[in-house]
Amino acid sequence: MRSILSLWKLTYLTISLSTISFLAALPSPAQTSPVPSPSDAPLELALLTQPNGTVMTASTINPEGLTTPSLWWAKENSENRLLDNWIAYAASENEPARVDLIVNQQVWSVLEYLERYHFVNHLGSSARREGYNVRVFNYQQDLLATYTCNFVTSPVSCRIQMNAQNRLGLLRSL
Repeated sequence: MRSILSLWKLTYLTISLSTISFLAALPSPAQTSPVPSPSDAPLELALLTQPNGTVMTASTINPEGLTTPSLWWAKENSENRLLDNWIAYAASENEPARVDLIVNQQVWSVLEYLERYHFVNHLGSSARREGYNVRVFNYQQDLLATYTCNFVTSPVSCRIQMNAQNRLGLLRSL
C-alpha cells in the first residue's frame, strides 16, 4: 500500500511539474499583442464621387503605375458583382491604413454566411499583404464585416468579425 501511495505521489508530482513547465512556456497576456478593434471612423460615401488626394477609390487612376491597394482585379472578378466600390485610406498617426469596401446589398443578402466569410477573408487577405485593414459596408452605411490585423506582430495576426445578423444565414442552411 505504501509503494502505491508513493507511486501516486510521484506521478502527481511529475504531472504537476509538467503542467507548470507547459504554462511557463505559454506567452503571458502582456507578451502577446491582441488584434486592435476595427476603426470606428464613419464611412465617407461622398469620397466616391469627390475623392481628395489622400484616398483611392475604384475609379482612381494612377498614371505612374499600379495603385495600392490593388483591388481592381478583385472587383472585376467579384462573383455576381458583389464588390461595388471601395475607399482606401493611407495610414495616419492615429490609425493604420484601411479599405472600406462597399458591396451590393442585394447580392450580399442572398449569400450564405460562409460565402460572405469567404469574400471577407479573400479580400482581407489581399489587403493585408499591402498593409491595409478592411471594413465592409453597404450603401446604407451598415457595417457588415471587418478584417482587422495587428501589423506590429510577426507573423501578422488578424481577426474577422461578421455582423451578428449575418450568422442567421448559417442557421438557415443547416
